[in-house]
Amino acid sequence: METKHTWVRIAMSFQFLTAAIHSIGLFVSTVPANETEAQLDRLMSGYKINLGGGFHPTMENLFISMSSCFTLLCLFGALLNLFLLRLKADRASFKHILLIQVFIFGCCFAIMVIFTFLLPIVSSGLIFVSLAIAWAVHK
Repeated sequence: METKHTWVRIAMSFQFLTAAIHSIGLFVSTVPANETEAQLDRLMSGYKINLGGGFHPTMENLFISMSSCFTLLCLFGALLNLFLLRLKADRASFKHILLIQVFIFGCCFAIMVIFTFLLPIVSSGLIFVSLAIAWAVHK
């Protein structure tokens, strides 16, 4: 295994793992633990917001769409890295694409830190840090 690609492989593994774990949440429903959570669950799945243009999603619809996008972002990053490794892309192209991923996943990590909870913070942080190291050591 080429040493310069070790961190890319590590980042790719974290991206695949995060996509897999996060996609589970798209199919598992939680049971409300009390009446407040039950009321919130009813509002999230039943109340339709008028967003104009004939769009009336529930908060649950919006939450699922955003959650799906995070899963797809991680999957896209992992598949892009896999493609670059298999293609044996030239050094400059590889380094530039890594920099783009560092920026995108860095922004994603910052948003996760502000708005989410421990598991997505840790998983997006691991992706960001491993991509940053991969970019820094890629020669």
